[in-house]
Amino acid sequence: MNEYLLFKWLHILSSVALVGVGFGSAFYMYFTNRTRNVAAIAEVSRLVVRADWWFTTPAVIIQPASGLAMVWIAGYAWSDAWLSATLGLFVVAGASWLPVVWLQIQMAKMARSAAKSNSELPQRYWRYARLWTQLGLIAFPAMLLVFWLMVFRPTAYFMAS
Repeated sequence: MNEYLLFKWLHILSSVALVGVGFGSAFYMYFTNRTRNVAAIAEVSRLVVRADWWFTTPAVIIQPASGLAMVWIAGYAWSDAWLSATLGLFVVAGASWLPVVWLQIQMAKMARSAAKSNSELPQRYWRYARLWTQLGLIAFPAMLLVFWLMVFRPTAYFMAS
C-alpha cells in the first residue's frame, strides 16, 4: 500500500470531521441559542460537547500528524511559504478552538442547571455565547484558508507554471 495515499486518506477524513463537525455544531448551537429555549439549549450544548470529544479532538491530532507525514514523504520544503502559512493558520484555529471547548463545557453546565431548575439562563451564559461566536469567526475562516493552501500550495503552483 502506498504510504502517502494512506496518510492522504486519513488527512481528508480528519479534515471532514474537524471542519464538518465544527460547522455542524456551530450551526446547531448558534441557532438553538437564538430560540432561548432552555431545554433545547441544554440538550444541544450537551451534544456539541460530546461531538467535540468524540470527533473534533481526534481530528485535531490526526490532521497535523497526517499532514506533516505527507509533507515529509512528498519531500516538500519545510520552508515553503504555503506550508508555513498553513501551520500558522492551523495554530490560530487551534488557539481559538481550545477556549471554545472550555466555553462549551461551561455553557452546557449552565444550561443543564437552568433546565433542571426550570429557570432562565444566566447572563454569564450569554456572555460566553458571544465569545464562543467571536472565536468561531476567527477559527472557521482560518480553516477555510488552510484548505485553500493545502489544495493550491501557491508557492509550488506558481513555481511550476
